[in-house]
Amino acid sequence: MTEHSPIPEFNPQGPQLVYVAVADHIAARIAAGELVAGARLPAERDLATEYGVAYLTVRRAAGVLRERGLILTVHGKGTFVADPLPAEVDPHRA
Repeated sequence: MTEHSPIPEFNPQGPQLVYVAVADHIAARIAAGELVAGARLPAERDLATEYGVAYLTVRRAAGVLRERGLILTVHGKGTFVADPLPAEVDPHRA
């Protein structure tokens, strides 16, 4: 974690499953306000490239984020940060 950002470094080598680490990192970006309510997320393939993980890892992470109520996917339009966000955005929830 840097002193300028509340968002922890992404560490795919940590003890977590990689898809959970991706989900937690995106959740932290939402909690920090880097990704605001209503904002469209990059395409899953672009996120896979950004995080250096497989496309299916990002798909699985998106499923976790949907379960947490942090994002929603509109078929044919994309994936968006939930608006409104849950009352308390906790990147380590569920």
